[in-house]
Amino acid sequence: MTTTTDRSLQTYLTDHASKRKLLMPYVTAGVCPDWLELVDAVIDAGADAVEIGIPFSDPAIDGTTIQEASVVALDAGMTPALCLSELQRRQFGVPLIAMTHYNLVYRYGHERFAADLAAAGGWATILPDLPFEHGADWTEAARSEGIENVLLAAPVTSDERLQTVVERTGGFVYVVSTMGTTGARGAVDDAATVLASRVKAVTDVPAIVGFGISNAETAVTAAQAADGVIVASALMRRILDGGTIDQAAELVADIRKGLDDAYPPPG
Repeated sequence: MTTTTDRSLQTYLTDHASKRKLLMPYVTAGVCPDWLELVDAVIDAGADAVEIGIPFSDPAIDGTTIQEASVVALDAGMTPALCLSELQRRQFGVPLIAMTHYNLVYRYGHERFAADLAAAGGWATILPDLPFEHGADWTEAARSEGIENVLLAAPVTSDERLQTVVERTGGFVYVVSTMGTTGARGAVDDAATVLASRVKAVTDVPAIVGFGISNAETAVTAAQAADGVIVASALMRRILDGGTIDQAAELVADIRKGLDDAYPPPG
């Protein structure tokens, strides 16, 4: 396992982005009994990193699908401690990024959560309800364990605030494609391309688009001006609707192929 002293999510993603568009699937911990096999499967299907959703009962930005996945996981007994404990049983070949809500981190304890996440193979967190103005205590504890904290930018983010986001984010900028909650959509809002272009104009930090990526077509559109995409709701929907791990991984493989065909590696 990579140690906390010799890794950088930004360096890792920048290196991968120089070869192909980044693909980052999201898996809710506990969404199915063999959810760790699902993580392995999406990595084998072409993921460059994986978001691990730690379920929370009162989500801030999650749409109906991720909410449903969280309820399923919570009803099955998933907790933050259990999620990190189960992840520690395996070593994965790509960075894991914990996406959850700050209340869970706060109740768990900053130092303890950072240490347990690092031991579980985590490289970063995404805490969408923790503004950077109030995140100093967490980021300090996280950095002591080599954990970075990813910040989000939305279409309404001002130029001034965007500059601060790109300076303070860890690993990459999470580009929110549209205002609203998460969820698969038939098309990606043009605002995603505009925002990704704004991010790339002021930083070399990778810009990865989330919200609304449902298939290869939407991924290709979203990645036009960005370094990659995140697929979450569409992937969890396949599991929630009774699909197998192989069927869920097929979606990731299809998106991987679509991105590679549309944006072939240089040289």
